[in-house]
Order: sequence, then C-alpha cells, then structure tokens
Amino acid sequence: MPAKPTARKIRAAASLTGNLMLAPAVIAMRMPMLAAEAQSSNPYRVETTRAVTEKMSAMVEGALAAQLAFTQAAIQFWPEVWSGRTPSLINGVAADRALRAALKPSGTAVRSNHRRLSRSI
Repeated sequence: MPAKPTARKIRAAASLTGNLMLAPAVIAMRMPMLAAEAQSSNPYRVETTRAVTEKMSAMVEGALAAQLAFTQAAIQFWPEVWSGRTPSLINGVAADRALRAALKPSGTAVRSNHRRLSRSI
C-alpha cells in the first residue's frame, strides 16, 4: 500500500506547480521586450541573451539533479533489498524524486523571472 504524502511533500509539489504556472505570464511580459530588441540595431540584446542562458542553465542543472537522484537510488538499491523494502528504482519513487529534482531549477527560474519582469512594468 503506498504511503500517504506528507504535508511537506504536498506543499513542495504545490509550490513547484505554482512556479511553473507563471510561465505563460513570463512569456507575455517578455515578448514585447524581445520584439523591441529584434527591431533595434543594438548588438547587445540583453533580454534575448538572458532568456536563452537562463533556460540552458536550468536545463543543465535539472538534468544533473535528476542524474544525482537516480545515482542515489542506485546506491541505495542493495541496502533497500537487504532490509526487506522494495527498492526505489523498482517502485517508482526514484523516478518521482528525479522528476521533481529536474523541474525544480526551471520553477525557480520562472519565479525569479516573473518577479523581475513584474517590477519593470
């Protein structure tokens, strides 16, 4: 029987979901800036560069976090078997942890972008 999620896990999932739901608002606030940069002759497109680099760094950070989560699950495989528990690699707990770890940097980046772009309006 699966364990009931704790209040802490529910709050973390709600926070991550809330952060990622800000993405359409960030896109809407960023589009006029990107259009203005595309029309200008200034070679230094700050917002365009920032948009690309933030996405790339969040992707790399998320991939690394997911790999670390799977590595921890692989290290714990035999101790979990020997203690009589179902290994997290088999029951899906490792995949859930890796998914949450992979999405966390993106949620943080979206939240910080929303905060920054909201101030400039």
